[in-house]
Amino acid sequence: MYKKRLSQFKPLIVLGVATMAWLLLPVVFKSFAKKGFYEFQAPVSLTSSYVRDLQDFWSARTKSKNELYEAGQSLARLNAGYQIAALENQTWQAEIARLENLLQLPSRPDYQYEIARVVERDFNAWWQRIIIRKGKDYGIPVGAPVVFVGGVVGRVSEVHAYTSVVDLISNNHLRLAVVIDGDNRPMSYRGGGSESFAQPVGLAEFIPTDIQIADTENRPVLITSGMGGVYPAGLKVGELRRLRQGAGGMFYDGEVELDARLASLTEVAVMIQIPPEPEQ
Repeated sequence: MYKKRLSQFKPLIVLGVATMAWLLLPVVFKSFAKKGFYEFQAPVSLTSSYVRDLQDFWSARTKSKNELYEAGQSLARLNAGYQIAALENQTWQAEIARLENLLQLPSRPDYQYEIARVVERDFNAWWQRIIIRKGKDYGIPVGAPVVFVGGVVGRVSEVHAYTSVVDLISNNHLRLAVVIDGDNRPMSYRGGGSESFAQPVGLAEFIPTDIQIADTENRPVLITSGMGGVYPAGLKVGELRRLRQGAGGMFYDGEVELDARLASLTEVAVMIQIPPEPEQ
């Protein structure tokens, strides 16, 4: 009878022994084992990503000529718009350089953009992250900011041989300095995670009490302030909503509505800082 009861608890005993053995292992061994397991399973994720791209390619081949013609027209219009935007960007860059020289201001650091495909998404309440299809093979550094057309995506937290992990802006471990567009008073932002079946949100702190939300169509827009040295200034973070009194009573706290496209990104851009040229 005793042996029968002991056999019932045998899986729990084995699990407890394995847990204790793992806790007693050196940190170096744990780190090596974690990285080795990640690199071992990485090819599976990469293969599934390439298979999805191949499926998209063949599904596009089944489109009719009329559908392809309409898609070509849409792309032509987009390309024309991007060409105009590129010319405007060059004009503004030249004007910024002229003003910097005139005022003897130091130039802002330049970045190169590395476009990367999204392999996996993990939107549970613990992680809030994505995995992209580029890593050390493309010189992706840890801590690099990640953006898309709608603003900030997040920050690179881990870099592996062929993939990188990006903590999303909704991750509650991610913090950055922000300002309201048109207002230079600094505030703090941190990810707010997400509840089940709800859109991920962010949390803003130290909001001045004279900030008000008049209606839902003209809500204050949060952008990066450039402080901290990670994100350049002017990148969109989200829109303020539901202000409430802060803990100290001197400032507001508020929820930040993030871009809904964050949940369906297929490609992102990693901003890699270009080191300054050595002085002659």
